[in-house]
Amino acid sequence: MDLKKWLKKLWILLKVSEINIEIKATGKLYSQSFNFLLMQEEASEIKKIVTFGEVLMRLSPSDNRKLLQATQMDFFFGGTEMNVAASLANMGIEVHHVTNVSNDIVGEAALSTLRKYGIGISAVKKVNFPLGLYFLEVGSAMRSSQIAYNRLNSCFANINPDQVDWEKVLEGCNFMHWSGISPGISEGAYQTLKAGLEVARDKGVIVTADPAYRSNLWKYGRNSHDVLKELVSLSTIFIGGVREINEILKTEFSEDEEGFISASKALIAEFPKIKKVFDKVRTSVDASWQKIFAQAWNGENFLSTTELEITSVVDRIGTGDAFAAGLLYGLQHFDDEEALSFANAACALKHTHVGDVNLVSVEEVMEVAKGKTDGRIKR
Repeated sequence: MDLKKWLKKLWILLKVSEINIEIKATGKLYSQSFNFLLMQEEASEIKKIVTFGEVLMRLSPSDNRKLLQATQMDFFFGGTEMNVAASLANMGIEVHHVTNVSNDIVGEAALSTLRKYGIGISAVKKVNFPLGLYFLEVGSAMRSSQIAYNRLNSCFANINPDQVDWEKVLEGCNFMHWSGISPGISEGAYQTLKAGLEVARDKGVIVTADPAYRSNLWKYGRNSHDVLKELVSLSTIFIGGVREINEILKTEFSEDEEGFISASKALIAEFPKIKKVFDKVRTSVDASWQKIFAQAWNGENFLSTTELEITSVVDRIGTGDAFAAGLLYGLQHFDDEEALSFANAACALKHTHVGDVNLVSVEEVMEVAKGKTDGRIKR
């Protein structure tokens, strides 16, 4: 490890543990040099991240009520890729989101939310179609949560490639993130994403793919398998496990460690641009009790984390997005093993608060990643 990377690693450890070190005699000079090197390191390595996807309004009764019990509902703005963007912005990363919003008071409220989170909105267009929305009943114990979508003719469903200047959007970009939800919404969303991935490929941008499959999408005539294969072939890092790989490759790998390694190798053989595979593994005891661990194949080694247990789930929505955001942050700051642990901790923490977006700090995630899970009050 060279000096700059060692100093950066030391700085992160000191920041998280809030340890102050005084170096006598040469302390001031060393501190100035140290900060200068860190600034150089950050400037050379940490660039902006671009996300692409629908912004949705979520409507949900409070206190685990069913819709038929409710007389009022809370609302939040979210959406898979927007959730990733908001979490990254909250962690101090420059992030820009590409989407459409409705040209009305609802779209303006969505834009205001993006601004509040610190997400760049220069590539967000206002159009004369409604913002998509969904209704959520939050489950508890053995009762599952239930979702109903209203997005068929939404502003994002009507996006088209001519609306996005990908050359400009991806200028100075380090990572681009997409999920399998976006190309499942409409032909326009698929073509716009594909155009962006092709520009990202030409610019050498690292592309993270979360090829989540949603059976309630893909109503516009495209075959989900063919589309996801094509888009994964333009990607660099795969966020998914055996189930997703089996779906894309039409294979039947087992879901144990050996199966994950074999599936990852098969995926990389099929798509040579893919260099690493990261996956979160969930055990659902019931709607209120979840267990999470993460695993990865980085092309050379199998990596895994300890399992984190959430015994009082507050909100499961956005936990996969929290994992993706944690991974994107981690890959820009840590090695693969530390990045995996960071992502797993971020995912676990999202279960503990209401809303679609993971709004915990880097310090909070680092504490859980290092094993501090007692939840004691901080004074």
